[in-house]
Amino acid sequence: MDDIRDFPAIDVHAHYGPYVRDDSSDLQNRLASGDAETVVARARRARTEWTVVSPLLGLLPRGRADAAEGNREAARIIPATDGLLQWVIIDPTRPETYEQAAEMLATPRCVGIKLHPEEHCYPITEHGDALFAFAAEHRAVVLVHSGDENSLPADFLPYAERYPEIRLLLAHLGNGGGAAGDPSTQVRAIQASTQGNVYVDTSSARSIMPQLVEWAVGEIGADRILYGTDTPLYSAEMQRARIDHAELTDDQKKLILRENAVALLDLPGDNHS
Repeated sequence: MDDIRDFPAIDVHAHYGPYVRDDSSDLQNRLASGDAETVVARARRARTEWTVVSPLLGLLPRGRADAAEGNREAARIIPATDGLLQWVIIDPTRPETYEQAAEMLATPRCVGIKLHPEEHCYPITEHGDALFAFAAEHRAVVLVHSGDENSLPADFLPYAERYPEIRLLLAHLGNGGGAAGDPSTQVRAIQASTQGNVYVDTSSARSIMPQLVEWAVGEIGADRILYGTDTPLYSAEMQRARIDHAELTDDQKKLILRENAVALLDLPGDNHS
């Protein structure tokens, strides 16, 4: 393949649905929204074959989201939409979501579990053992929001160490609790892990900082970093361009854009060299 921009990516961190935040304007909420068809159309423009989504209905508005209803919606929409795969959401304050996860993890389009302590308003340190014991029982990949008060990357490490059967994907490379936060928190957590089961995705506005992706590759290797966009909150095309134009080798870019996701999520590994 002559041009990395034609290489088919897998976006491991995306959403669909209406964005609803009490502290956002109506315009911001509208601009950050997108239905499943919109997400897929943008993914095609970003040369993305698969997009792994969780429904915004199950995450927003903060503190009032219905994760169970979001999962039920996703179970209808994702199998009917070419190009989408599912993260099933577990909210530990909603026991029904554990039951849903047990069922949905056995379906072909569901690749793992999504946790969001910030939107569901609980510290991971209070519910981590139950959540990760469940994930270990199902040998699941777990995508977690990371970088804020309830979800510090270092706070997830004891569970990754205690349950080596799970694979932990820390979302939002560079997110350290706001614009002035420490952009190294996810990378430092991976460096502190000992089980080889912790990864990070690029689904952060901070990832567009000059040299952040390249610095992360130098610190932990390209095989620990996966491509994510957080679309429709951010532009999928912009996030793709960040990796396409990174100061990395094409082999490193292919790992980030697709090959790590194929291995981590056990997806078909067609030859796209």
